Amino acid sequence: MDPRPARARWTRHGTAARRRLGSLYQRYFRETRRERLFLASLSFFITFAVTRLITHAIRRGELFGEVWIHGQHVHHLVWGILLLLAVGYGWLIQVGSGHVQTSRIASRVMAALYGAGAALTLDEFALWLNLKDVYWEREGRVSVDVVLLFGALVSAGLWGGPFLRAVVRETARVVRFTWRTTQRRWRKGRLH
Repeated sequence: MDPRPARARWTRHGTAARRRLGSLYQRYFRETRRERLFLASLSFFITFAVTRLITHAIRRGELFGEVWIHGQHVHHLVWGILLLLAVGYGWLIQVGSGHVQTSRIASRVMAALYGAGAALTLDEFALWLNLKDVYWEREGRVSVDVVLLFGALVSAGLWGGPFLRAVVRETARVVRFTWRTTQRRWRKGRLH
């Protein structure tokens, strides 16, 4: 049995896993355009899911209420449009666009903000289409949920597919190694 405390072993394994994940990320996202597309898709999907969770919690009364300004209900569509306008302006002046020597961090942030803005805006697509609030009605939920979820998953897989497949392969390798090591230790302990 390993004399080191379990916490030290897990910390060491976690650090190695983070290094491997970082190495895989750098390998599959050398091209900043591909990385920006993947981050925008990932941000879109996460923002969509979080937005849906929050709106359901608000409706059930488990979270704070809706946002009202001067007696007017402000839908999250508005925040999405504002984010898209800010990112569009940032890209016009080439912040994080890759056209000039800008920070890679700025590029990542702008891509993530774009994905979040798109999710907030498209989550209320039914409001655009019907020009009335049908968010909780059948026509506001069914088609929009399916289209947006499918679009987010396809785009995340398209731009991040090679990286995600590599992460799955690496995870499977670690699980197999851990399983084999555990079996060997069990056998040694069982035989002696």
